[in-house]
Amino acid sequence: MRSCFATFFFLASVFLIGPAHAAQMRVGDVTLHYVQAGPATAKTLVLIPGWSCASGVWRRQIDYFSKTMHVVAIDPRSQGESGKTADGNTPLQRARDYEAVFAALKLNDMVLVGWSQGVQDVASYIDQFGTKRLRGTVLVDASVSRGSAAVSANPKFVQTLLGGIDIYAKHKRDYLEGMMHAIFTVKMSDADFNSLVDTGMRTPTDTGIAELNADMLGADLTPALSRFDVPTLVVASAKSFELAEQKAEAAQLPHGSFVQIEQAGHGVFVDRPDAFNRALDTFIAALPG
Repeated sequence: MRSCFATFFFLASVFLIGPAHAAQMRVGDVTLHYVQAGPATAKTLVLIPGWSCASGVWRRQIDYFSKTMHVVAIDPRSQGESGKTADGNTPLQRARDYEAVFAALKLNDMVLVGWSQGVQDVASYIDQFGTKRLRGTVLVDASVSRGSAAVSANPKFVQTLLGGIDIYAKHKRDYLEGMMHAIFTVKMSDADFNSLVDTGMRTPTDTGIAELNADMLGADLTPALSRFDVPTLVVASAKSFELAEQKAEAAQLPHGSFVQIEQAGHGVFVDRPDAFNRALDTFIAALPG
C-alpha cells in the first residue's frame, strides 16, 4: 500500500476500486488516513484497529474480503498515518470521526468491525448514531468498557494497566515490543513485527496514555449494548482474559452470536487469519437481506 497525500476525492462513479488504495480526508480538526479496496458497488466491510495500530494490521482481511466486498480500513486519529492531535482521543470523538467518513463516502449497508480499542469505538458509534448505516457489527476480543466501575470490579486488571502505562511512558519502544509479542502469538517476519512497533511509535506518548485511560476507565459504554439491534458477532481468543465477559455480552445482545478461536492471542485475526475470515464470512453470508 502506498501513502497518498493528495487532496481527498470520492470515486463514486467508479465501479471497481481494485487493489488497496490509500487516501486521506480532513475531518474537523484532524486528517484521517484510510484504505479502500474491492468493488465499489458491493456491500461494505469497515475495519477499525486497536490501540496504537493502524489499517495495515488488517492486511489479510483486506486481501480476502476485497474479492467480493467494498472494504474500508481506517487509521484512528493520532494513530498510523492519520493526523496527531492532543484532543479528542476518546471513543466518543473517534466514533464521530468515523461517521464523518461514512457520510462523505456515502457508506451504508455496512458490517462494522472493531478490535480491542475499536470495540469501544463501535459501542460509542452505535450509542451516538444508532444502526441506520449498519447490516451487522463484529466485536473482536474485547468486552465493552464499564468505565470507572472496573476499579472495583477488576482491581488487578486496573493495577496492571496503570503499571503498564508507567513503563510505556519511560520505555516506549520496549513496552510496544513486549506488547506486540504478547498479543500476536504466531511467529511473524521481523519486517512485519517491526512495522507494528514502528506504527505504535507514531502515536505521541501522552496521547497513547490518554487513549488507554479513556478506553479502559472512561465512559461506561455498556448501556449502548441495548441499542445493538442488528446481528452482532463476538469473536474471542480462547486465551482472552475477558473470555467469560465476552460470552456473557454476546448472550446479552438482542441478536448476538459468539465464536471462540483456539491457538490465538489477542490479535486473533493476525494469528489465525483463515479461522477468523471463515467466521466473519459465515456471519456476513447469514445476514438478512
